[in-house]
Amino acid sequence: MAENNNENDNIEFKDTLPLLPVRDIVIYPFMIIPLFIGRESSIRVVEEACNNYDRLIFLPAQKDILEESPSPEGIFEMGTVSVIMRKRYLKDGRVKILIQGLTKARITDFIKTKPFYKVGLEKIDPQNVAADQISCEAMVRNVKENLEKVISIGKVLTQDILMILEDTSDPGRLADLIAANLNLKVNEAQMILETINPEERLHQINEILLRELAILSTQERIKTQAHEEISKSQKEYFLREQIRAIKNELGDKNINEFDEFQEFRQKIKECKMPEEAEKEALEQLSRLEKMHPDSSEASILRTYLDWLVVLPWKISSQETLDLKAAKSILDEDHFELEKVKERILEFLAVRKLKKGKIRGPILCFSGPPGVGKTSLGKSIAKSTNREFVRLSLGGIKDEAEIRGHRRTYVGAMPGRFIQALKQAGTNNPVIMLDEIDKLGADFRGDPSSALLEVLDAEQNFSFRDHYLNVPFDLSKIMFIATANIMENIPAPLRDRMEVLSLSGYTQEEKIAIAKKYLIPKQVKDNGISEDHVEFLADAVETIIKNYTSEAGLRNLERQLGSLCRKVAKKVALGDTEKTAIDSKVVIELLGPPNFIKDEENDYDEVGVSTGLAWTSVGGEILHIESTTMAGKGLTLTGQLGEVMKESAQACIGYIRSQSERYDICHDFFDKNEIHLHMPAGAIPKDGPSAGIAMATAIISSLSGLPVDKNVAMTGEITLTGKVLPIGGIKEKSLAAMRVGIKTIIIPYQNKKDLDEIPEEYRKRIDFIPVKFFDEVLEKAIVGWKTRIKNIQKKSEQKIRQKNRTTSMAA
Repeated sequence: MAENNNENDNIEFKDTLPLLPVRDIVIYPFMIIPLFIGRESSIRVVEEACNNYDRLIFLPAQKDILEESPSPEGIFEMGTVSVIMRKRYLKDGRVKILIQGLTKARITDFIKTKPFYKVGLEKIDPQNVAADQISCEAMVRNVKENLEKVISIGKVLTQDILMILEDTSDPGRLADLIAANLNLKVNEAQMILETINPEERLHQINEILLRELAILSTQERIKTQAHEEISKSQKEYFLREQIRAIKNELGDKNINEFDEFQEFRQKIKECKMPEEAEKEALEQLSRLEKMHPDSSEASILRTYLDWLVVLPWKISSQETLDLKAAKSILDEDHFELEKVKERILEFLAVRKLKKGKIRGPILCFSGPPGVGKTSLGKSIAKSTNREFVRLSLGGIKDEAEIRGHRRTYVGAMPGRFIQALKQAGTNNPVIMLDEIDKLGADFRGDPSSALLEVLDAEQNFSFRDHYLNVPFDLSKIMFIATANIMENIPAPLRDRMEVLSLSGYTQEEKIAIAKKYLIPKQVKDNGISEDHVEFLADAVETIIKNYTSEAGLRNLERQLGSLCRKVAKKVALGDTEKTAIDSKVVIELLGPPNFIKDEENDYDEVGVSTGLAWTSVGGEILHIESTTMAGKGLTLTGQLGEVMKESAQACIGYIRSQSERYDICHDFFDKNEIHLHMPAGAIPKDGPSAGIAMATAIISSLSGLPVDKNVAMTGEITLTGKVLPIGGIKEKSLAAMRVGIKTIIIPYQNKKDLDEIPEEYRKRIDFIPVKFFDEVLEKAIVGWKTRIKNIQKKSEQKIRQKNRTTSMAA
């Protein structure tokens, strides 16, 4: 900004001028400043002023600097009439003008608002305002002195302005000149512009200078104090170094107290770290001794050494190798699960024979929610007398959660496994990796890949955490992972674990578990006793059948807890009489049943077959419906996945290829549409295992013969009619058992999987292994054998009739 000393008294004032609102600045009289014009309407204002108003323009400030096109209410009334000294068009479309303020003026009215503002003006003449000469002179000197102080301390203004002030005696111009160079906020600068009295303007400028002087003085004081603190810290550091040098010269290491560094050395020796770790710890301790204690790196090293000395390098739990005691604990905590218990006992047996020289197993419990995977880990730790630590891996996406952060990062920490060892206090705990199938991955790395080293018995004896940067032996840890869906675990990680499948429980197992574990637990948790409540035999069965539909026990326990709470409320109200809960009381307390047996299962129905599906929460019954109507093609509904849609197409392909053998008209498929639907429509379904069930439903609707309601089936079908093996036989069988189905058709190659099902349950269900689809139809469709015999008789009659006609023609 500059100041023109030549007063423009001879310029004629015009009471009507185009208006250009300016942003973030207030123009004062005699002020020279360049402006960059970008708004189209503003450029037109400049051109209008140059062409029709002798380059005169009115420049008020706009109230909101963010407003693109301010309204009349958004513009200050008082501004400055200015002259455009130069104008230049820039390449980017803007216009650069150099303006000089002439005189103050106030808007009287807006004559024109579009396409730009043209306003009527009233000139504000400062010469008409009288001021006391003595007081003004005193204020002028005071302002100049304060301005010199501000310039000398803060360099807010340049020294050139002092030269201009020497030649300025008019108080009004002095105030305007200083205000124009102080970079004031718009509202504050506008207030000074609108103050007509020169003495008042000087008062305002003086207050602003005093405020600026106070701020600059405070900043200078803060800088000085900071410099003094740094000098003091450096002085203390040099003094400490001199004291240390004196101690070394005297050979006296025990002056004063047993200091922090000696304490660290003692802890490092007591930890019995491996040679590499101990060497690294001593090196870092040596570095720490040479650092200033208040430096940031010293704090990082102190934290690092704290982690090294607190880890259980050689501390182990004394394991229980008594197999009978371990079996007793496992049986006490969990019902059945013989396969898992057997594996734990095998591990203890081998460890006992090898006298402890064996690496910890890496097991993975796979199964639906609520079957006891996590609680089984606690029981294993209890039976082996090890510490138990649970790590929830669900949703983890950062590799550093496994391997730790490098110490260069602010707030760096070791990974989850090193933290778990610190929590356990031993180097051989049971670490439960809960929900390992729900690990994620993003730009920060893949945690499942980082787990490969942890869960590899050939590598984890020298696991190197990024934070520690020294090897730590994880081979003594017993790792137990849990998962609902094994397919979600990457193959290399899955290959490093021994997978033990935990299927759902049968109704009898649930009743036994409820009586032995769940009911006593809920009674205790809800503050009542056996004197207050008694669950009769049919009560638990009613809850299982009508209020739960799951493979596990969580909903069952939840419903038992609800009943106990209702009894607790009754006791709290003063009724201490014992409550006997039977099936009727269950319905009264829990309300209408949540799950009712489907009506279509009560009779044989045409076009409806019963399939079996596997889900992450256990087996499910799948009712498949088929019907025919006029039209053409195949319609599939029920949110079927791509694999299931292709399986349905394979069913149609096979049936069409066998249409003559099944007595289906050759043009039937060209004139009729087949609609295949799988309730419930809101649940996505996929997989090939419903192939034979879909084909059976279609054949039933085409033949008009019903499907046996007591027969369920699972298996993949091919275009040649072969039945291929599938998975989840045990889970599907338990689902069929829950709804009372007595016969299950399975692929022949799945006969081996029947060994996983307890013998007592195999006796209650008739498993029919089949190799070809024709065998399925014979077992599932009522009257199919009779229909096939009739088709064969009809075919033989056609052949005899054809032979007879041929012989007569001959």
